[in-house]
Amino acid sequence: MSGPISIGSVAEWQSLLSGTNVVVADFYADWCGPCKMIAPHFERLAKEHSRPKKVAFAKVNVDTQSAIARTNGVSAMPTFKVFHGGNCIDTIKGANPSALSEAISKAVKLADTAGAGKSGDAFKTPGRTLGGDAPAARGAGGPSFNFTGLLNMLVVFVGLYLFDARKAAESSWFNVHKPAADGRKPAPGQAGGQGGAARAPAQKPAFRTLADLGSD
Repeated sequence: MSGPISIGSVAEWQSLLSGTNVVVADFYADWCGPCKMIAPHFERLAKEHSRPKKVAFAKVNVDTQSAIARTNGVSAMPTFKVFHGGNCIDTIKGANPSALSEAISKAVKLADTAGAGKSGDAFKTPGRTLGGDAPAARGAGGPSFNFTGLLNMLVVFVGLYLFDARKAAESSWFNVHKPAADGRKPAPGQAGGQGGAARAPAQKPAFRTLADLGSD
């Protein structure tokens, strides 16, 4: 197995992308210290996984091949980009050996899934930055907070409470505006809490006079 290919022109770069299913490119600079640190790791992976027309590893000097670097949006070194069918499907920024190894292990599995020039959807991840957080998995978290639902529930609760309180007040015995059982309003002084209790009929005295006896 061969090592990484040093890209010398735009034409060579385009030929490699169009003729190889998976291309892993190392965008580096000679003056970049982290680039030199991770270079042996990249070369070791290239010798391990390179396959003619299937998987290729390329090194692109951003100073001598600035057009290629600009086209691919490279702004920091080192930057590693994984291409499948000519399309970039993953980006690793910084000298991160573990992230690079993981990305390459996934990419080489696509070598036989699609021909050159075809984009694959089996492996698409956002770019990762050295020291950055890993992208959150979709659907792995708990349910999201629904503020609108909570507000609607609160409005319904308050509405029911006010409705029941009004109904209770209308049915109260202390409501002076409450109609009587026969449909007539209670006379003033007969409602509870305002005029006191209804007057009881006058009782006859226990001792009668002669006039009382005569009236009977």
